Amino acid sequence: MRINIHAGHNPDGKVACGAVGILEESTEARKVKDSLIKILKYHGHTVYDCTVNNGMSQSDVLAKIIKKSNAHKVDLDVSIHFNSGRNDYDGDNKNGGVEVFIYSEDSKGRQYAEEICKKVQKLGYNNRGIKINNNLYVLKHSLSSAILVECCFVDDVDDAMLYDYDRMAIAIASGILGENLLEAIVTKDNVTLHKSESLDAISIGNLRKGDKVNVLRIRKLFIKVRIDGRTGWVYKKYLKSL
Repeated sequence: MRINIHAGHNPDGKVACGAVGILEESTEARKVKDSLIKILKYHGHTVYDCTVNNGMSQSDVLAKIIKKSNAHKVDLDVSIHFNSGRNDYDGDNKNGGVEVFIYSEDSKGRQYAEEICKKVQKLGYNNRGIKINNNLYVLKHSLSSAILVECCFVDDVDDAMLYDYDRMAIAIASGILGENLLEAIVTKDNVTLHKSESLDAISIGNLRKGDKVNVLRIRKLFIKVRIDGRTGWVYKKYLKSL
C-alpha cells in the first residue's frame, strides 16, 4: 500500500495547535504518527508523512496538509487526532473511547475505519464507531480515500490511564493492514526473552513454540512483548502475528 499519514494540527505551543487536557493532542498525535509510520514501513508499505509544523492559522495548517497529501497518489490518507469534551479529570470508570470519521456512507475508507475502531477497542477503549462528516477539511479536499482517527479523549483520566502511543499505533496499523499486530505467537522453542533491544542483552527467560504474547512495541529487528507478567524483547523473526 501507499499511505499518507499526518498529525492534524500545529505542534503544541503554536497557533492552531490541538486540544490540551491531561494529554496534549498535538504532541501525542505526533508520537502515534511517528510510531505508525515506522510500523507500516517495517511491513513493506510506502508511507508519506504529511504533517505540518509551520502553519500560520488553522486554515493554513489544513491547506498545507492537503497540498502535501494530494502531491502523492496513495491508497489511503490517515489523519491522526485526539478528541476532547469529556471534561473528566477525576475519573468515572468510563472512557470516552475511539471514533473514526469518513466523508460519506460509501467512502472507500469505511472498511479501514471500522477495523481501526475494532482494534483500538481491544486496548480497552469504548468503540464510538464510524462518524460521517462531509465538512471536515481534510476529508472534503483529499484526492484519496481519507479517514480521520480520533484516538481517545485528552480530557478524560480514564482514557489517559489506558493510553500508550505505541500500542495505539499498533492498533491503528492492525486496522489498516487487516491483521492483529497486538498479539503474536512464538514460532520456535527456546526463544530468548531479552531485557533490552539487543541480542547481547541479558536473558530474562525463554519462550516456547506456541506461546502467545501481547505486543507492546514494534521496532525494526525486535518486538517488545508481555507474557505471564514478564516484559522483554524478542527477535522479530521468531514471532508471527495472530
